[in-house]
Amino acid sequence: MIEKTYLPADIEGRIARAWEEVGAFKAGRPERRDAEPFTIVIPPPNVTGSLHMGHALNNTLQDVLCRFERMRGRDVLWQPGTDHAGIATQMVVERQLMERKLPGRRDMGRAKFVERVWEWKAESGGTIVNQLKRLGASCDWSRERFTMDEGLSKAVLKVFVELYNAGLIYKDKRLVNWDPKLLTAISDLEVQQVEVKSSLWHLRYPLEGVEFNPENPATFIVVATTRPETMLGDTAVAVNPDDERYKHVVGKHVILPLVGRKIPIVADAYSDPEKGSGAVKITPAHDFNDFEVGKRHSLAQISVLDQEARLSLSGNEDYLRNLPEGSLMFAEELDGMDRFAARKLIVSRLEEFGFLDKIEPNTHMVPHGDRSGVVIEPYLTDQWYVDAKTLAEPAIAAVRNGETSFVPKNWEKTYFEWMENIQPWCISRQLWWGHQIPAWYGPDGKVFVAESEEEAVGHALGYYVEKEIITPEQGDEMARDPAKREGFITRDEDVLDTWFSSALWPFSTLGWPADDIDVNRYYPTNVLVTGFDIIFFWVARMMMMGLHFKKEVPFRDVYIHRLVRDEKGAKMSKSKGNVIDPLGVIDQYGADALRFALARAAAQGHDIKLSPQLVETNRNFATKLWNAARFAEMNGCARIDGFDPAQAKDPLNRWIAHEAALTTREVTEAIETYRFNDAAAAIYRFVWNVYCDWYLELAKPVMMGADSPAKNETQASVAWARDEILKLLHPFMPFLTEELWAVTEKREGLLTLAEWPLRKQVNAAAMAETINAAMAGDPLAMTVMPTHAPFEEQFSDPAAEAEIGWLVDLVTAVRSVRSEMNIPPATLVPLVLAGTSGDSQARAGRWIDVVKRLARVSDVSFANVAPGGSVQLLVRGEVAAIPLKGVIDLAAEKTRLDKELARADGDIKRVDAKLGNADFMARAPEDVVDEQREKRDEAIGRRDKILEALERLKGVG
Repeated sequence: MIEKTYLPADIEGRIARAWEEVGAFKAGRPERRDAEPFTIVIPPPNVTGSLHMGHALNNTLQDVLCRFERMRGRDVLWQPGTDHAGIATQMVVERQLMERKLPGRRDMGRAKFVERVWEWKAESGGTIVNQLKRLGASCDWSRERFTMDEGLSKAVLKVFVELYNAGLIYKDKRLVNWDPKLLTAISDLEVQQVEVKSSLWHLRYPLEGVEFNPENPATFIVVATTRPETMLGDTAVAVNPDDERYKHVVGKHVILPLVGRKIPIVADAYSDPEKGSGAVKITPAHDFNDFEVGKRHSLAQISVLDQEARLSLSGNEDYLRNLPEGSLMFAEELDGMDRFAARKLIVSRLEEFGFLDKIEPNTHMVPHGDRSGVVIEPYLTDQWYVDAKTLAEPAIAAVRNGETSFVPKNWEKTYFEWMENIQPWCISRQLWWGHQIPAWYGPDGKVFVAESEEEAVGHALGYYVEKEIITPEQGDEMARDPAKREGFITRDEDVLDTWFSSALWPFSTLGWPADDIDVNRYYPTNVLVTGFDIIFFWVARMMMMGLHFKKEVPFRDVYIHRLVRDEKGAKMSKSKGNVIDPLGVIDQYGADALRFALARAAAQGHDIKLSPQLVETNRNFATKLWNAARFAEMNGCARIDGFDPAQAKDPLNRWIAHEAALTTREVTEAIETYRFNDAAAAIYRFVWNVYCDWYLELAKPVMMGADSPAKNETQASVAWARDEILKLLHPFMPFLTEELWAVTEKREGLLTLAEWPLRKQVNAAAMAETINAAMAGDPLAMTVMPTHAPFEEQFSDPAAEAEIGWLVDLVTAVRSVRSEMNIPPATLVPLVLAGTSGDSQARAGRWIDVVKRLARVSDVSFANVAPGGSVQLLVRGEVAAIPLKGVIDLAAEKTRLDKELARADGDIKRVDAKLGNADFMARAPEDVVDEQREKRDEAIGRRDKILEALERLKGVG
């Protein structure tokens, strides 16, 4: 018995437990061992994370694919897991220690701190997994992995060692994004660009050999900077080689203000003659672009900041080298000062000595650490790197030749642009939580890379014995007694970037390198569903690692979804206060309503505008289906074994089967091509419009009438169509459909494991075996090949569609005219079918009572031509006319429509003015421009309808 009210909170937990109890989502179920596998690896959320709308969208789309393919009979593996999130997790635990007034990380030491993090992970690290289950994610939770579990750690060690031995991992001194609060290098993804109102300082650099005069521009070159504190590390001034103003000074020198160091003037295309003075200061140790200029001109790299972004000058050999004696006092004054305090003092001194030309207000983007919130410094330091350029080559080729495809395809351009200009990948982080780099250093700094300390010791002993630094006897003694080699080698303290372990995710989660059984079955995966912001950080790196270690792409397709924004199109952020909490939405409307809202809005290449009203609309949709199922139940509609809708006698029942078949094909093809919004729209239309509004409405008289074969057939047909709806809708709204599946009939098994409405595809292995037998000379082989008629062909019924489709179109057209012409609902109008065929006249006779009731017409008549003063409608090529003279005030109606037309034209004109304004298009955010385009499309749609109504009025006059 179906409850009166649909209450998601009452069913979702119970249904989730039912799925789990039978292992519905486990890969490798016995009945599917011979089925074709379908694999997706989840983008592993941070173990510290909580569900946000990006997760909700990403996992809804993955779940749609997995449930769809599971119902199609495939052996589905949706591999779940979480990422250890080095920085985030370390910060969470350190904050917890501080709040509980316990010893800090450095006080307790590395081993104790890491132990503490594991304790936190055991207590609190599963939050987001439980939240994904609330969303309905049908992962194989029995296979959940963690990027630092034992198996994945072994994979990381093996990959690092092999890449190092192949020369693809190395140590180098380069610039990195440095977080002076967390004291670690961070990735570009962890850098947030923040608009800051600051200044642009224009400085005078005196030319060598010329007496400096602040009033004489011929004695200096002006350069501009947003970071005066870094000027102490300048090693050149660059000018464009084509800039006529500076050709006479290229190769000469300037004297670095306050420092007194002589630095060269170099010609480099990096300098833009159109910007500022056309001359730029070059600080290779503190700017990424300057670093490259410095390499081109073999410039010195002088770092003037320490790890905490304080001035580091005293004892800094690079800075003090060749420094005039008079500058030492200034260096001592600044040494140890915070960068921003030093900035003020440096600017003050520059002004004091006449080196400050001018200061301009300057609003610009400044990089901040997304975790620490402090300004990030480009910092010159020794780090471990991957030779990404070499690894990128096969990954580029794989996309070019179609082994992996991006959907939408335009993201391939983004992928190529980054991969073809890829830089070395910095993989070391100055943290304690993470995969510690498997590198050990000998007494002389010699590095030994190995998968274990024991192996590293063996390499080191062999090396130092061969070099005669220790004797063979000492080597043997140290090999036998660990105490004898205490301190002989020390391990690198850094850990690996979290993206390094997640780059192995598609095969390390399947047991590689310990066991290849699951790798052989489920790798490569079928599709990766992810956001555009990690194409570089994750997608590209999985491609590199998969091709290098498995010699095969990690996924066939990469579906890229866009952002979930607020209802106005603004990006969600805590500072704006417009963040929508998916768990709060689930509490209020249910998981299904949220999922269906996201899927309906997930058009390829477009951001999603989400509002509570949108979710509520889809909750109303769920309620509509619930009530339709209750209506069917109250009217005795039940499934009959062996019932075949294709053999139904009533055209109405054959019509619903016909429409169900068309919808099934439409939904199937849309999901197969990742057009989630089209699939959801097709189901929505079928459920709301076709099944509820038309089929049940038209079937009411029969179902509520006396018992008869026609009633029995209709009851069975209503139940059959309901079941097809539940199957089609299940990937999108799993809780609602699973509950209705259980309460509407006595069934064996769960809906989530039921068969998709389309007939199962022929098993590929069985097909191949049959063909091979035929080719081997077995003439009967092909006669036993398993085939099925396509679902839509089986239930295709053009005659039923012509009958019921004509009725639907006629009533819809009349209703549309009533709405356009502002005819009150209580006013009945006559309907004249003009010059219609005998078939249409016969249909009208069969359905006249329905037409009169649903279209609000007083009578239906026939004529050779449409009567004067009537609005003429074209219904399937034939004329239907509604006489309106005397029914409405035609003049007043025309006046009303003219006003509506003027309003629509005005709206279009205002939007066109904005879109035609070059300044607006250059400055406005993408979401604002999209919003204006949507307004224009909506206004054009209104205008077209008004023009159509006005045209109809002309015919009436």
